[in-house]
Amino acid sequence: MVACDEAAVVAIFCTENMIMKDRNIPLYTTRMKVAELIESDYNLLLLFPRFGLELGVGDSTVSELCIRQGVSPQLFVMMCNIYSHTDYMPSADDVRQLDVEQLLGYLSRSHTYYVVSRIKPIEEQLKALSAQCSQAHSAVLQRFFAEYEQEVLNHFSYEENTVFPYIRTLMACHKMQPTYDIETFSHNHSNIDDKLCDLKNILVKHLRGIGMAAQTTELLFQIFSLEEDLSRHTFIEDVVLIPLVQHLEKTVYDN
Repeated sequence: MVACDEAAVVAIFCTENMIMKDRNIPLYTTRMKVAELIESDYNLLLLFPRFGLELGVGDSTVSELCIRQGVSPQLFVMMCNIYSHTDYMPSADDVRQLDVEQLLGYLSRSHTYYVVSRIKPIEEQLKALSAQCSQAHSAVLQRFFAEYEQEVLNHFSYEENTVFPYIRTLMACHKMQPTYDIETFSHNHSNIDDKLCDLKNILVKHLRGIGMAAQTTELLFQIFSLEEDLSRHTFIEDVVLIPLVQHLEKTVYDN
């Protein structure tokens, strides 16, 4: 697996060189060369550490690289298409054929990536910026971000400690008590972007006269990028994880 500090370097490189999505790029397939996939949208480099994939890909196809490193090619390609094509919607058949354990591993590594490689650096940038603000502005900025960070950690903890163990129990074909199902998760799957929007508004509309325009711009860029990335993460859980587990529930409880 790629080390967290390497993941952070990749995150900085991609977010500081962000290119527009929704270009006329064909959907990715397992047969295409990995190098061509990266060339078509280098923001996809951000997905490699979340799969534990290492570079040095040579002329390997997606299928060859993934199989060699123990990753589902179908899952990797689906994630790439979700991130590069915002109008892409995986078919129900494609979702049902995914490896559930690999999807859970991807989501869990994504949680670690967001906390270590994205949220913590933003927190450090915000502290440096706050030190140059008035006491009132500093307190507001740090409070908003602390509340947001805690909300994210609670969100991830619920998934890691409640949702994922429930899914793994289903995978073992064990029927659960009817007090919990994936529909419960679906109804409580909240959007964690609200406080991030509030923080952006403070930085854009109300923070002035501190002489740190470059630092503020960089911080905002990282926040916008994190927001976009997390929206894709939420989309994956809504349109891939939940339907896949609903199918798994049906399989287990109908037998």
